Amino acid sequence: MSAASKKIGLLFGMEDTFPWALIAAINDAGGGEITGEPVQIGYLADLERYDYAVILDRISHEVPFYRTFLKAAAARGTQVVNNPFWWSADDKYFGCVVAELAGVAAPRTVLLPHKHRPPNTEATSFRNLRLVDWDAVFGYIGFPLFLKPAYGGGWKDVYKCDDPAQFFAAYEQSRDLTMMAQEAIDFTDYYRIYVLGRERVHLMPYDPRRPHHERYVLDAPPIEPAFAERLRRDALALSVALGYDMNTVELAVRDGIPYAIDFTNPAPDADLASVGPSNFAWMVENMAAVLVDRARNPRPFEVTGTWPDLAYSRAGT
Repeated sequence: MSAASKKIGLLFGMEDTFPWALIAAINDAGGGEITGEPVQIGYLADLERYDYAVILDRISHEVPFYRTFLKAAAARGTQVVNNPFWWSADDKYFGCVVAELAGVAAPRTVLLPHKHRPPNTEATSFRNLRLVDWDAVFGYIGFPLFLKPAYGGGWKDVYKCDDPAQFFAAYEQSRDLTMMAQEAIDFTDYYRIYVLGRERVHLMPYDPRRPHHERYVLDAPPIEPAFAERLRRDALALSVALGYDMNTVELAVRDGIPYAIDFTNPAPDADLASVGPSNFAWMVENMAAVLVDRARNPRPFEVTGTWPDLAYSRAGT
């Protein structure tokens, strides 16, 4: 692909503010050498080539057709942000395992069997499954706890439970989802942190207890510099370990320790009305810079981030 033909495609859905602003910023930063535009897809032929140096994915987690397209584009040499193969494989429980490997505090977490059998399974499909020792689970996690999907986002199917009765009532509603129980962190401060290109970090005070449109705290006091560096270090460590080039990390602070609450967000909120003008401007400018750099300096394909190195170095192999 010649320098003059390099294109960055954006794959997105119902968003309006972020994609168009990002396309304009890419065109400004590209200097005529690199241009941004919405991706155009019809049907996919198996021998097809794709005229994009880079694609930013904002929607394939909701549209499986797009996810397959992105895998095919990656196989043809397109740089895809974020990696569609790893994104298809990760989950929030495994993220807690990665957090421990990366040296970042996370709430105590337990993965639970499906409450109701998944489609096309029978009782005999679960011959390897033991009955859950609920006393052991509650003793490890404690109350209050959160019950939430291991594969999910947007606060869907999330329940706060103050006692076993509330837990079992919520668990009964979880259908065939893969759920996890997680320690509730009684936090004093909370931050949502953009991490772009595995090096650009932007701290945003955030309050998940507020109504959705008020959660980004725009009038928060300055963060003490040493603690801000700790937040940056933890957010960066998680995103590097996971291999995400666009991510948000949520850290809840209890007794001065940031706990990683939600940090596998490869298509994070970037709407102007939600994040506010200053956060939006940072996101647009820095994401454009990351994508233009990827177009100019392609990276070899990676299966995932650095977590395998962390795991196997610990195991001594």
